Amino acid sequence: MWSFDHEPDRSRLSQRYLLSSDTPAECATKLASRAADIGLVPVSALAFTPSLAVIPGCAIASKDRVRSILLVARPGDDPLASAPPDSLSHVRRVALDTASRTSAVYTRILFQRFWQIEPAFVPHPPDLEAMLQTADAALLIGDPALFALEDREARQRRTGERLLYLDLAHEWHTLTGTVWVSAFWAARPGAIEASRTPPAQVVDDFQHSRDQGLAHIDALADEWSARIAVPRETIRTYLTENIWYLLDEPALAGLELFYRYGVECGALPLAPTIRFLH
Repeated sequence: MWSFDHEPDRSRLSQRYLLSSDTPAECATKLASRAADIGLVPVSALAFTPSLAVIPGCAIASKDRVRSILLVARPGDDPLASAPPDSLSHVRRVALDTASRTSAVYTRILFQRFWQIEPAFVPHPPDLEAMLQTADAALLIGDPALFALEDREARQRRTGERLLYLDLAHEWHTLTGTVWVSAFWAARPGAIEASRTPPAQVVDDFQHSRDQGLAHIDALADEWSARIAVPRETIRTYLTENIWYLLDEPALAGLELFYRYGVECGALPLAPTIRFLH
């Protein structure tokens, strides 16, 4: 979003786009209901609204550890167990952060296909302590996941309880060898046509903003360390080492696998064909 938030591009883009901020799940809902024309949406949204066109080249993905998609669980009978499925075999209920649909689908795929565990999945606001009061494990995404990692050692000192923290992008990469893809920009083709903005211009605007953001990582780390309770260096590491921003061929291969497995485990209604805006 760098170019949309910063001059010299901000004023120009504000004449073409009206911005609003929501959770990823709400972005998908607004796009499906035609309340929005373009949205940064969880990749699972395409399975429910297959008419959407994907803006090429832009993604929120990870090649290994992402840090912001976290499964936190109380350990089973063996406190030394550290790797699924043995360490999660006791899990009967998983509380799912309501902010994203895609992470919930990845969680279901990992439990059912790879770990051979079939717990109940229940939606819950992203509050780790409240989630663990009602479930054996909790899925956190975004800032709550980063906060949980930062607070990990302090929580253990406060409570005396040792929890298991699994980075689900790392688990996915280890088990499939592919890139974890969380979100992409998608658009309603009819809305783009009605706007009289050439699709190629839309693609250029978003790819340019991506590139400008990558060129201003230090400035982003400065900005966000003042907004959220995460150290600047952690934010910079997250932006440079944990997130992959290109919807390239390896990312598309991981996405294809995600759709196929999502259908096979009953979490998605269909494996959509990705159509790009052009």
